[in-house]
Amino acid sequence: MSQLVERVQTGVRLEKRLVKVLKGLAEYHDMTMGDLLEGIVLHAFEGKCAFQEESLGVVADLKRLYKLDLTASDSHRLKEVGQ
Repeated sequence: MSQLVERVQTGVRLEKRLVKVLKGLAEYHDMTMGDLLEGIVLHAFEGKCAFQEESLGVVADLKRLYKLDLTASDSHRLKEVGQ
């Protein structure tokens, strides 16, 4: 059964290569990036992985394609260019 929700527009800034990977993954699953991010966050809030093996393979391919070498350990240590 579907849940009714109210969505809001947000102006979130993300690392450029990460956005490319997310857009590619959303396209692969024929969904919006917003829907993908909601799913990732809801899984993370429950301590679960949002992806099955096939999707993890697609993520790995997209990370190679867009040269995304960041890992979870980098998440709180990122600095923007020019800062």
